[in-house]
Amino acid sequence: MSHYAKVKDGKVIKVIVAEASFFDTFVDTSAGKWIQTSYNTKKGVHYQSDGVTPSADQSKALRKNYAGIGYTYDDTKDAFIPPKPFNSWTLNETTCYWEPPVAKPDDVNKYNWNEETTSWDLVSE
Repeated sequence: MSHYAKVKDGKVIKVIVAEASFFDTFVDTSAGKWIQTSYNTKKGVHYQSDGVTPSADQSKALRKNYAGIGYTYDDTKDAFIPPKPFNSWTLNETTCYWEPPVAKPDDVNKYNWNEETTSWDLVSE
């Protein structure tokens, strides 16, 4: 079985698991269209079921990102794009994922994005 996103006016309104033949006989496509999405795809890379190891077969990487309700579908890029998390973030045109203006520190600490200062705040536990 595969995952499919129902897209209406460029927005994902539903995601289901189904066989492709399901759409031939049971689904009214007049109120949007169904587009296949890959649960294991993020930022244009398909991962094995562990979610960490890239798959050997990258042809399984469908539409840049797994679709979620509220995502947009860009016909030109053939990509699902998540909602923009903060105004200061910009879309990476290659991965179709939003990126902060300042890279998150690469250490063992936890951080939250602070939109007012456009910086990462250390989370104190």
